[in-house]
Amino acid sequence: MLRLTEIKLPFKHDEADILQAIIKYLGIPADDLISYTIFRRGVDARKPSAITFVYTLDLEAADEAGLLSRFKKDPHLKIAPDTSYHFVAGVPKKPLTTRPVIIGMGPSGLFAGLILAQAGLRPIILERGKIARERARDTFDLWRKGILDPESNVQFGEGGAGTFSDGKLHTQIKDRKHYGRKVLTEFVEAGAPPEIMYVSKPHIGTYKLIGIVEKMRAHILSLGGDIRFQSRVDDVLVEDGQVQGVVLASGERIPTNHLIAAIGHSARDTFEMLLRRGIYIEAKAFSIGFRIEHPQSLIDRGRYGKNAGNPLLGAADYKLVHHTGNGRTVYSFCMCPGGTVVASTSEAGRVVTNGMSQYSRKERNANSAIVVDISPKDYPGGPLAGMEFQRFWESRAFELGGSNYHAPGQLVGDFLAGRPSSAFGSVQPSYSPGVTLCDLSKALPEYAITAIREALPAFARQIKDFDLADAVLTGVESRTSSPVCIKRNTDDLQSINTRGFYPTGEGAGYAGGILSSAVDGIKVAEAVTLNMLASEPQD
Repeated sequence: MLRLTEIKLPFKHDEADILQAIIKYLGIPADDLISYTIFRRGVDARKPSAITFVYTLDLEAADEAGLLSRFKKDPHLKIAPDTSYHFVAGVPKKPLTTRPVIIGMGPSGLFAGLILAQAGLRPIILERGKIARERARDTFDLWRKGILDPESNVQFGEGGAGTFSDGKLHTQIKDRKHYGRKVLTEFVEAGAPPEIMYVSKPHIGTYKLIGIVEKMRAHILSLGGDIRFQSRVDDVLVEDGQVQGVVLASGERIPTNHLIAAIGHSARDTFEMLLRRGIYIEAKAFSIGFRIEHPQSLIDRGRYGKNAGNPLLGAADYKLVHHTGNGRTVYSFCMCPGGTVVASTSEAGRVVTNGMSQYSRKERNANSAIVVDISPKDYPGGPLAGMEFQRFWESRAFELGGSNYHAPGQLVGDFLAGRPSSAFGSVQPSYSPGVTLCDLSKALPEYAITAIREALPAFARQIKDFDLADAVLTGVESRTSSPVCIKRNTDDLQSINTRGFYPTGEGAGYAGGILSSAVDGIKVAEAVTLNMLASEPQD
């Protein structure tokens, strides 16, 4: 099998054009090409007037050795690497005396559980929230009625925070062992669209994700795993630096010497408990800002020019960065084409925003977080100072919005001019249960407001009318990533001071997004597998 990269084709092309491009590039008769598959397909839209599709193709051909010899100096033709997943250890010949326990069933916990189940280790997954469909009903109660369930919401429940998102499945992490392919393969087997295996920026969308995590849950159960919902872990038992088990809110104790903490970035009470138990935690950098909404058609025109609206391209996205005069970096985050801004708090008396899209990306607005980098020097204190910083500004947003889970908002033109907004213009906000217009300069620290005011006109130089006066800012976006890092060893992935405790995913500070969290869950599950089999050798 050979891999051919950087095959560029014009905007309008079909399968015959792909076939012809391969034959022409290799200089072989059509009969010598046995088969090909698309490994990756991207879109180069840097020049909107000349958009191209860029392919990476895996192919079988006659006399592959001869082709490799003839193209030995060509970087675009190589032997295709093996991207299949390989277990780090075999399935145990007999059941082990202990079982691994996982706290949380977001992407990292879900894939840690899947790998452990596939390895025959019968994991126990403890999720404080509810199953996906019940969780969705509770989430809609907040969006439609302003009623929050602190244990079942956008942050807590089966699938984690990524379930109510755009469902993006791309990442910039290094992945030499192709764990990402394993994640995508499992998603497709659970019902995800097959094209996520090859499009350059795959996404699934909320409603499809709900069905996918349900099927993956069933698969874990079929392999001997146990999954318990509405089972909040209130304590971790540690003796002489070794994990011994967990205590649930009900008082039940579950023994284990191998505990995976896949708790997500919003499990604040769990962070507090872990710190009390002496597990090493330190504050880390994150970002804070607002959501911005434009007409999706404006973003499409800015990115695709005359090709805007073509179904082959779909809704356009963007990624923007600006380094400001006050030393901050402002950037777009979690951009949701054709999506909505959603209420994402998990604590009473606080407002948090996030973005979400369905697979179709057909809503009228584009939205993205526009956030400012901050670091522990901005919130001096202990390991949880960043968490308290988030809480302060989320509480401020709750007050500015009317203390009823409405979010505070402002038109971009008014925000840049430093005056409160009094009425919406051509852009209607999508956040539900509602947006209260106000002066957002009171919703973030002064340095963040100054930085965002400088960045918006700079972004308009990259995407025309990005600083549209009627575009809407909604506050606050405070949970871009975890405010803490639960430090772990680089070799066995255990906590640096607590044996048998394995921090993983976004909440622990080792991932950011669905795919990277899932990959980190796989890595930790492999480490647990090796450690468990080493502690109980098989005859």
